[in-house]
Amino acid sequence: MTVRYDVLGIGNAIVDVLARTEDDFLVRHGMRKGAMMLIDEARATTIYEAMGPAVEISGGSAANTIVGCASFGGRAAFVGKVKDDGLGHVFAHDIRAAGVAFDTPPGSAGPSTGRCYVLVTADGERTMNTYLGAAQDLHPRDIDTDAVAGAAITYLEGYLWDPKHAKEAFLKAAAAAHAAKRLVALTLSDAFCVDRWRDEFLALVRDGTVDLLFANEAELRSLYQTADFDTALAALRREAPLAVVTRSEKGCIVATRDRVLAVEAAPIERVVDTTGAGDLFAAGFLIGIARGADHERAARLGALAAAEVIQHLGARPQASLKTLAQEHGLAG
Repeated sequence: MTVRYDVLGIGNAIVDVLARTEDDFLVRHGMRKGAMMLIDEARATTIYEAMGPAVEISGGSAANTIVGCASFGGRAAFVGKVKDDGLGHVFAHDIRAAGVAFDTPPGSAGPSTGRCYVLVTADGERTMNTYLGAAQDLHPRDIDTDAVAGAAITYLEGYLWDPKHAKEAFLKAAAAAHAAKRLVALTLSDAFCVDRWRDEFLALVRDGTVDLLFANEAELRSLYQTADFDTALAALRREAPLAVVTRSEKGCIVATRDRVLAVEAAPIERVVDTTGAGDLFAAGFLIGIARGADHERAARLGALAAAEVIQHLGARPQASLKTLAQEHGLAG
């Protein structure tokens, strides 16, 4: 089958509500700085009423990655569930306007469109409170197996592993991808997400469901339940055919069973908001791999995208990543 998409992402369709805040606001509302917490609709209302002026934009981890792929000039698609409501319309408009194919039918009943309150402190750290809402209603019937089979890489966010039907949807997509001899990638998303699903995430790697794994240092340590990075990395290399571990300002490590490649971070002027750094790194790496780049160039594309997104508020690129790649000699 001809490749229709470079990358197809499956994830929680979330509208990000971004606001600047102070550390004492986080303390008053019982939030752990830098973490993502799942909340119910009542808690979502309480936070929204207490937070300062905000900006609304379609978000969600995998959706951010897929928009990044489109910004690189890639052919990209996203599968995620919204409700037929105001925020659902915001999500659908934004992601399509970014050049991403989004054909998942909206829900007509059930919970409202999911939202994530992203609170950004002066040091650029983001604390997220997520009401999944309609995103939890993603079902295997929402997976178009022909679209998956036509994507060079199918990409899943670990957050999607919480709802039962969404989990089944991913497994259906992974089977369709492998039947078409395509790649399946997974991002672990959050250390607390790993805490919840460690055994199942490990099983996905060990049984070959996942071909490419993305993690940051905290997620990797949680996955292998060790404080020692080198120990966790050695365990990862024994089990994953290809993995990328992001290390913030230290860059990243691309690990295979026979090689460890360290790639430095791209230079920046200042950190404004770290929201989406890992998502946009994944976009660069994925588009590189989908288009035949070697691991080093793919990692440099990822580093370039991460550097762009952390220098402004929000998890979506404001500059053309395709143009940036050309300017840095990474296009092709």
